[in-house]
Amino acid sequence: MLIRVLRTYLRPYGRWLTAVVVLQLFGTIAALYLPTFNADIIDYGIVRGDTAYIVRTGGWMLLMTLAQIACSVAAAYYGARASMSFGRDLRAALFRRVMGFSGREVAKFGAPSLITRGTNDVQQVQMLVAVSSSVMISAPIMGVGAIIMAVREDPGLSWLMGVSVPILAAVVGLVAWRMMPQFRRMQTFIDVVNRILREQIGGIRVVRAFVREPQETGRFERANADLTDTALRAGRLMALLIPAVVLILNGSSAAVLWFGAQRISAGQTQIGDLTAFLVYLTQILLSVMMATFMLMMIPRAAVSADRIGEVLGTESSVVPPRAPVKSVAAHGQVEFRNVTFRYPGAVDPVLHDISFSVAAGQTLAIIGSTGAGKSTLVSLIPRLFDATGGAVLVDGVDVRTLDPGLLWTRIGFVPQRSYLFSGTVASNLRYGNPHATQAELWWALEVAQARDFVEAMPGGLDAPIAQGGTNVSGGQRQRLAIARALVRNPEIYLFDESFSALDLATDARLRAALRPVTRQAAVIVVAQRVSTIQDAEQIAVLDGGAFVGFGRHQELLRTCPTYAEITASQLSAQAAA
Repeated sequence: MLIRVLRTYLRPYGRWLTAVVVLQLFGTIAALYLPTFNADIIDYGIVRGDTAYIVRTGGWMLLMTLAQIACSVAAAYYGARASMSFGRDLRAALFRRVMGFSGREVAKFGAPSLITRGTNDVQQVQMLVAVSSSVMISAPIMGVGAIIMAVREDPGLSWLMGVSVPILAAVVGLVAWRMMPQFRRMQTFIDVVNRILREQIGGIRVVRAFVREPQETGRFERANADLTDTALRAGRLMALLIPAVVLILNGSSAAVLWFGAQRISAGQTQIGDLTAFLVYLTQILLSVMMATFMLMMIPRAAVSADRIGEVLGTESSVVPPRAPVKSVAAHGQVEFRNVTFRYPGAVDPVLHDISFSVAAGQTLAIIGSTGAGKSTLVSLIPRLFDATGGAVLVDGVDVRTLDPGLLWTRIGFVPQRSYLFSGTVASNLRYGNPHATQAELWWALEVAQARDFVEAMPGGLDAPIAQGGTNVSGGQRQRLAIARALVRNPEIYLFDESFSALDLATDARLRAALRPVTRQAAVIVVAQRVSTIQDAEQIAVLDGGAFVGFGRHQELLRTCPTYAEITASQLSAQAAA
């Protein structure tokens, strides 16, 4: 998977990578000639006392050094551009894929894991690309070139390379093989730590209200300890690697000096050649050590690439139509035809054999016990999920064949959990219509019974909103979410428990203000309170995933025991209060 990810997202930057290879090649060749020049200075300059030769050869060494520096700087520049662009494209691809997921795929991976994959995992692969541009390319060139130059300087000492290089490669391979499982476990534990932090920060009020700080602290400490222990095990292996490489490097150098001195005494080589051979052997072992660092990064990058590939390779269960319908005749009509929906792996369907129709100007209210499937039913209309049986039609067209952009522009959806984005009141409202004027925003706020508290906020429409809307109350969040839907002025309104945080008086005023605004639209309201829906033209009672009652308020009181029981329980609760 790592090779596939690299090949796919590095292809647009082939010219930059080619430039890196060429520059690294010339820079490494320049570095390889320096020991030979140094040997010549010793053998033909210092030994013979030829100052002119020393100056002339030293000049060539200076030119080679400047060429090496220029090539290295240019290679680093193009390598950095390629790696940063690669990371940008990979993050964008992950973001687009996740944005196309339905609720089913998001639940499968989990939000904390998706965040880790889009940040930490991408960073690991991007870092591999950045280091590869400087190390992975130069290391083999340096290693092969140094072997050739060393054999050229003194073939009699070449057998030392045949001993030290395989030993070093074996040590590096063994450590890298042991590190791979630790890196895989580390990424998993990072997911766990992110999930626990996300839960605790998001639910800090609940934690404090139930005095659960010690338990939550202990839960985080256990997850943190697991991550720390795994990182320490990988770190110990990494710490073992460096001394082993240095030991082999120093041992090889000592062996070269020992056997080289014997060859000099026998007149089989010169001092300059021995010095150059020692430098070349050092370059060979350093290139192996640089490859070692790469091998330490490759296992972790491979694990991260596998996790990225899982996301990129997962297709959304909500598939865009191949030949989408881009125009419809009807306006503001929703119809369910024998709809069934079953979650993956579930034995029983959440919804089965649901049929109804809501035309423009009509309101359908859906009520039922918790877990009856009300929110799931509403989610099928904007295709947050796809029905597993039957058909959901909007304006007479199956939503699975309707152009997604056309579908979403016709719907104003207020979900059960009213979510606001960090920004301002105006920026949140303009999610419904980016081109809405201030007058339209104030109108939507007035209808949603939110104008008073927005005017009281510092800055009015420019008042800041924290992430998730945590700086406003639950009822204010709901009213701002309703105003956001009103700004869009859609043909279909979906209110999923959108009035649950409102007091009865505000609820009544809001419904009265909505009535003339939504007169030409189809409205579907999911609610728990009978007072919110009792004036609707149609009320559907959902129980166990099926409709057990359908009609107006008074009719259902007589004919539907479930509805009568819900009404009686709420009236009893109000009387008791």
